[in-house]
Amino acid sequence: MSDETDSTPATDIAPLPEAADSEGTRAAFDFEAPAELAAGMSVIRRFWETLPNAPGVYRMIDASGEVLYVGKAKNLKSRVGSYARGYAHSNRIARMIVDTAAMEFVTTQTETEALLLETNLIKQLKPRYNVLLRDDKSLPYILLTEDAERAPQLVKHRGARNRKGAYFGPFASVWAVNRTMTALQRAFLLRTCTDSYYDNRSRPCLLHQIKRCAGPCTGEISKEDYAALAGEAKDFLAGRSTAVKERLAADMQEAAEALEFERAARYRDRIAALSAIQGSQGINTRSVEEADVVAIDEQAGAYCVEVFFFRNWQNWGNRAYFPKAEKGLATQEVLASFVSLFYADKPPPRLVLLSHDIEERELVQKALTLKAGHKVEVHAPKRGERRAVVEGALRNAKEALGRRLAERSSQAKLLGALAQAFGLEEAPRRVEVYDNSHIMGTNAVGAMIVAGVSGFMKQHYRTFNIKSQDLSPGDDFGMMKEVLGRRFARLVKEHPDRLLRAREAVADEPEEAREIEDALVAEGPELESEDEALEEELEAAASADEEFPAWPDLVLIDGGAGQVAAARKALAEIGVTDVALVGVAKGRDRDAGRETFFCAGKSPFKLPPRDPALYFIQRLRDEAHRFAIGTHRAKRKRALTKNPLDEIAGIGPARKRALLHHFGTVKAIQRAALDDLMKTPGVNAATAKAVYDHFHEGG
Repeated sequence: MSDETDSTPATDIAPLPEAADSEGTRAAFDFEAPAELAAGMSVIRRFWETLPNAPGVYRMIDASGEVLYVGKAKNLKSRVGSYARGYAHSNRIARMIVDTAAMEFVTTQTETEALLLETNLIKQLKPRYNVLLRDDKSLPYILLTEDAERAPQLVKHRGARNRKGAYFGPFASVWAVNRTMTALQRAFLLRTCTDSYYDNRSRPCLLHQIKRCAGPCTGEISKEDYAALAGEAKDFLAGRSTAVKERLAADMQEAAEALEFERAARYRDRIAALSAIQGSQGINTRSVEEADVVAIDEQAGAYCVEVFFFRNWQNWGNRAYFPKAEKGLATQEVLASFVSLFYADKPPPRLVLLSHDIEERELVQKALTLKAGHKVEVHAPKRGERRAVVEGALRNAKEALGRRLAERSSQAKLLGALAQAFGLEEAPRRVEVYDNSHIMGTNAVGAMIVAGVSGFMKQHYRTFNIKSQDLSPGDDFGMMKEVLGRRFARLVKEHPDRLLRAREAVADEPEEAREIEDALVAEGPELESEDEALEEELEAAASADEEFPAWPDLVLIDGGAGQVAAARKALAEIGVTDVALVGVAKGRDRDAGRETFFCAGKSPFKLPPRDPALYFIQRLRDEAHRFAIGTHRAKRKRALTKNPLDEIAGIGPARKRALLHHFGTVKAIQRAALDDLMKTPGVNAATAKAVYDHFHEGG
């Protein structure tokens, strides 16, 4: 969203002011020389001279080609001209003007189209000076499919709505969807299995035995009766829950009067399941059928936006977002930008309730209406039940932001403790932790986790498939050398200015590295072979700091002296010598609290058992271990379930399905003659020949 309020045409550019009111919202140019600001304004004026008086979108670009800011305007000439005026801009705008080396423009028919285009460009380009929505994953829905050949399926859904059926949501989290689907299974006995599983059943599955599915796959229930169950589920999710419960209560009473107590008990259990869904929805409303409630709070220059989802008079959960925004922006402006970005890839509801009125509310309303295909109302209520709902969302936003700021403060203290423990000049802003995972060298992977002042930065996590063919199975040192070499080689390529020293020859290894390798001979290599159970996935961490560095200030290696020696050798080959590197070796009994640390300039040492830095390091190491093992298990599972047909060029899902339906198993396909393969429905002669040649190569 654009943030300038001056829209008068700029026919003459006034001289730069010598000072500005330091108490107002506009600040003096205390960070850049006026000459540099004048140079940026001159660049903007050169583009401004040829602009039309039409709506559109503009991009401000720096000397390296990076987009600094995307804005929309009802009148491009007027809006862009405001940047070239000589009044005292805010520090943020002045910095942006100084950095501007070029501009690009797109004209549109209306300001509404300009707003939609601006939103798409912001999400795509992520400009430095725009308000950015980091945690913008698609929200989960419940889908009740419609299929002429199969019984309706109840399934979780994210992303584009390509499947035919009824969609209900959004829900605030996958946990809320799972809880609701479990209750719906108990209440309506709908199938949740995949279509392929459904098509190949010859007898009812376990879900039918435990009364979670009616068993339509094997005809345990008639198509008409199952369709009635699906219709009841659709009515319930669409908000007609009272009517559904009344019908079930009447059926239960009828069964009881007929002395069919087992059937009456089934109806009783279904009513109880529906009551559980309604009871878990939290606060419901009588005046809000379908709405998103969006409330924003600002504290200490940070923003939190809380979104509550109301559908069919039910509260389907809430979610907190922490948008990236420059300090000093008006709360209403951040809220307006958030609303536009939030609905860029989500269908808006018919009503959006805001905690603060925004300046361009009518324009946002028109844009959402155009996107949704139906009327969307954007409103900031002042009284009544709707205002009470907004106040509740605002209270949650304040609490969520307070918790986040407290966590950031605690995290900053822990990072300071790391600096003190390892002799760093200042607290690290970015900590990277590396670990390997494999079973006797098979399916080997390396993993990197990242932590900063906001906690675990999961959007920066990376995995590395070990590619080197020269490594011996289980060579942890070689794996670590490969992982760090690939990681920092890419960093050097992306940020060449960060490499401050020339590349060192491998033969001229530092004396410290040789000392560590000598210690390794006495210590003996330590191999990781743990296969602990994976913990539940932690909630996604808050968004990254606006200036979160790409280079680490501290690298932790899960291992002892040998791992550190391999890591240093890998970095030395690239020429990286100014990154603090620390090895974390477990004690003899692998007990937490007995770790030994290896870092430059110090002999191996331990931290006091109750040192907060020690607990923090254990958390970092455990998270790296969890992430590495999870990645390894996923890779191992894919290898175990890999289908030999996947290796054949030109065999897609449809032809693979056709071959398996015709022959039953891959072994049967492997033994089949070419003529039999050619008789498979949906498989042409060329594909049959490719399959035959793949299994009979050299035969």
